[in-house]
Amino acid sequence: MSHCNVPALIEPQVEMGSVDEAENKTLFKLEEDAKQTKEASLMEQGSLSPTFPQHTTKSPKNTVLKSIRIVILSNKLNLLLPFGPLAILVHYMIDSKGWVFLLSLIGITPLAERLGYATEQLAFYTGPTVGGLLNATFGNVTELIISIFALKNGMIRVVQLTLLGSILSNMLLVLGCAFFCGGLVFHQKDQVFDKGLAVVNSGLLLMAVMGILFPAVLHYTHSEVHAGSSELALSRFSSCIMLIAYAAYLFFQLKSQSSSYSPLEEETNQNEEASDEDEDPEISKWESIIWLSVLTAWVSLLSGYLVDAIEGASVSWNIPIAFISVILLPIVGNAAEHAGAIMFAMKDKLDLSLGVAIGSSIQISMFAVPFCVVIGWMMGEQMDLNFQLFETAMLFITVIVVAFFIQEGTSNYFKGLMLILCYLIVAASFFVHEDPQQDGGI
Repeated sequence: MSHCNVPALIEPQVEMGSVDEAENKTLFKLEEDAKQTKEASLMEQGSLSPTFPQHTTKSPKNTVLKSIRIVILSNKLNLLLPFGPLAILVHYMIDSKGWVFLLSLIGITPLAERLGYATEQLAFYTGPTVGGLLNATFGNVTELIISIFALKNGMIRVVQLTLLGSILSNMLLVLGCAFFCGGLVFHQKDQVFDKGLAVVNSGLLLMAVMGILFPAVLHYTHSEVHAGSSELALSRFSSCIMLIAYAAYLFFQLKSQSSSYSPLEEETNQNEEASDEDEDPEISKWESIIWLSVLTAWVSLLSGYLVDAIEGASVSWNIPIAFISVILLPIVGNAAEHAGAIMFAMKDKLDLSLGVAIGSSIQISMFAVPFCVVIGWMMGEQMDLNFQLFETAMLFITVIVVAFFIQEGTSNYFKGLMLILCYLIVAASFFVHEDPQQDGGI
């Protein structure tokens, strides 16, 4: 019996040892899983990258005065902020439309740039993909506000021309300056960006051109089933389709292909970013949201005075309204994108530059334009997608030119210079162009 009991006594000890060992392995595995889950969640929030695991976003705790000093007093461009209140003062004291327009235009410029700054700060807490979307959204909020005020005043042509000018400015001037400045800094090599993403963006821009082109073709071929109403009905239907396409694009970008939309240059620049102390946010998340609200409200106020003064400024300066709407207004509205795209290009982050410039053009053409058509529909305004023959042809050629320039996935200062020169041709064309609907459309 003693021989039979020895194995019986040993077996429980062996089993207990294996159980303890299994429990230790399980606990160790749970700790590893918890660590990996935490790292994954931090990566989703943009505070941790797979090859740079120690980087976390530190939220600063600023007082109200320090926050004002950081946002308002730290930038030299903010010296132009007093021009905003001065424009309102001139409006009520002198009522000189030319001066009100000029002062409002100058006063909005630093606000547009600060909107971009506040959005950039908020992007530290949301991650790169959502941050890029926020940047494009608030970068275009100036044009959207101006367009809604103009639409409210029945100035349909100003809405169309301002949005068109913003698309042209982003694709030619902003992208051109980014390519040019980045090419000068890195003149010994071609800068590289995601070619697949560039092709998708080009396809979306061509779809937007298709939506804008067909109502114009229908109008100028006189082939409407119901004269005067078919063009408007087609515009409203196309606008709804474009909004659905843009929503699908957002879902594709944020959910399905989020890994594809992370910047390619991020991996090659992570060592530089690790040593760059300026990557930490300067203001907290709630400070960013509050400043975005304040700046948006101030832009809305100034936009009302700006839109009211457009016609008077055109008469007093003897400049076509088309030139003011297509060239002057978008340059001010795109101040944030302009500065951001150039800064990213000079850091060899061409994917971010392309996302700002082309992404902004996509958002205006696929969201802002059809959104204004729908809003006009609700207001009872006959806002349509017929931008007239001259403007539609200009947009079509611009999209084709830009698509050819970005299809290779490389950039240099020569390509940037060509895009800037193309924009100068566009600006000169609108300076000598008289809008056929100038009297009736506005």
